[in-house]
Amino acid sequence: MSSTPFPTYGRSPLRAVQVLGGGSAGSSAHVRSIAGGLVERGVHVTVCAPAELESAHGYSGAGARFLPVPRRTDPAAVAALRAACAGADVVHAHGLNAAVRTALALSGQRLPLVVTWHTRTPAEGARRHLVRLVERRVATAAAVVLGTSTDLVDRARSRGARDARLAPVAVAAPRVVRSGTDGKIRAELGAVGRPLLVAVGSLTPHSGYGTLLDAARLWQHLDPVPLLVIAGEGRERPALQRRIEAEALAVQLIGSRDDITELLAAADAAVIPSRWEARSLPAQEALRLGVPLVATAVGGMPELVGTAAELVPYGDPVALAAGVTGLLADPARRLMLADAGRAQAASWPTEDETVAQVLSVYDELTQRDRSR
Repeated sequence: MSSTPFPTYGRSPLRAVQVLGGGSAGSSAHVRSIAGGLVERGVHVTVCAPAELESAHGYSGAGARFLPVPRRTDPAAVAALRAACAGADVVHAHGLNAAVRTALALSGQRLPLVVTWHTRTPAEGARRHLVRLVERRVATAAAVVLGTSTDLVDRARSRGARDARLAPVAVAAPRVVRSGTDGKIRAELGAVGRPLLVAVGSLTPHSGYGTLLDAARLWQHLDPVPLLVIAGEGRERPALQRRIEAEALAVQLIGSRDDITELLAAADAAVIPSRWEARSLPAQEALRLGVPLVATAVGGMPELVGTAAELVPYGDPVALAAGVTGLLADPARRLMLADAGRAQAASWPTEDETVAQVLSVYDELTQRDRSR
């Protein structure tokens, strides 16, 4: 990353607080990335997040000051966050949970609040109204809302955001390069001599794995039968496992893994059947690695992948199965998508560009505050 210093205008260096609520891996990794970039530019960065995120992402290792702040919204937790933000020039909350707590902590203060919406909260029934109210509270409290996809920007505006902007986040490029279809991981999973399909994500209804199992039943007639592995944990695991066993599906639930990049690199194709996505980390890693991707055409997925993936409707197992089996039967198409995926990935903003955009927002807000 560039180390261009942030302008101080004759004052001490800018002080920025980043707040996380223990949300997605993508938002946590994004904060690690921008914290390092901000520190390189002379910004004093404090990261407030649940303690376990420091162990997972190492914000202190990026040069930031880390303060463990629980995810709760009780008075003690809000007071701890308020104290952590004291003396800051700008506060940046990531995700709905973090933004709600931060808005409460900053109530009555003039500190500019930036909120990044990395995803949206799935909600049904009565809870939908509550989520809508919370989203409105967050959108109206923020000086600037940054949405990671166009539909999130539109959502923030519909909730009353004064200033909502598109800010696609970058992730670090994978550390491994595809080295062939065989290897240690394929042998471990039992995928030698048969196609390997990989899906990554929490085992929740939102992830669409019920539809994916429906699709797996449709391709059971293939010879050899593709092996589908799903990496992730969640409350749907028992129900999914019962289906896999009852229907004798060639599917393995392998739990949470710390080698997702390597898993994807070993796959013949990646599959994302989600109900909604913004800038899916597995999709980004798959395209960077040149792994053909079949995904649902939802949320920010079409603008993320362009024509470099097979897009199918959400909740349609026939279309999902056809997308997967069509790729497996067409080596030329897989090679074309591999090349297209790498080219698409090269068009995404870099980490350096992402940090520069965040800095420009901070500069704008702090300059505005100084002019008052």
